[in-house]
Amino acid sequence: METTLHKQLKSRYCLPDSSIEQQLGAYRIDVVQGEHLIEIQCSALAAIRDKIRELSADYKMTVVKPIIRKRYITQRKWSQTLGRRLSPKSGGWMNIFEEMVHFVTVFPQPRLTLELLLIDIDEIRRPPKKRWSRKGYRVEDRSLIEVIDQRTLRVPADFYSLLPARIPEEFTTSEMASILQISRSFAQQIAYCLRESGAAKAIGKTGNAIQYQRIEQCSRAA
Repeated sequence: METTLHKQLKSRYCLPDSSIEQQLGAYRIDVVQGEHLIEIQCSALAAIRDKIRELSADYKMTVVKPIIRKRYITQRKWSQTLGRRLSPKSGGWMNIFEEMVHFVTVFPQPRLTLELLLIDIDEIRRPPKKRWSRKGYRVEDRSLIEVIDQRTLRVPADFYSLLPARIPEEFTTSEMASILQISRSFAQQIAYCLRESGAAKAIGKTGNAIQYQRIEQCSRAA
């Protein structure tokens, strides 16, 4: 079922001469602007990996990926609202790397642009339909409160704009973890994305740690 958030983001990208929910071969496209295809992906990027790989070979494509900064949770039961609270979890630009580890086989491509939106949302939760549900709730809907910021990724080096601090020209994942104040495992995910996309390369080892080098002048993949 389509969420209110997905509908709102489609409307944001639907210009007067655009069409929505158009069938193109085996795929349904969220927004079509002439030869420009726009896909809104609120769930995992991995779910549309094959679709984007195939379509971006022939069409100019933009994948719009929202990243949730703040989530306001409204608890409902039947017709009653039981309360509203701000989730203690918050997100930022670096969250995209958790998904890019499954998407760097697609990005970069010459015709592909990733547009990241940092957003605040409302999330409506209800009791689960099945008592044994592990989560203890089900999400009924999500809706947009505000778009806080926007970043566009066209080439591998654009990944560096998502990091809150500059990493040196040569680095290990331990050094990256220390500079960015993140876990070593998360730094390894980021390094994997940088290497596989062409934004960094392995140049040797420091002890048992792989030494990476930034590649700033990297163009779109041919």
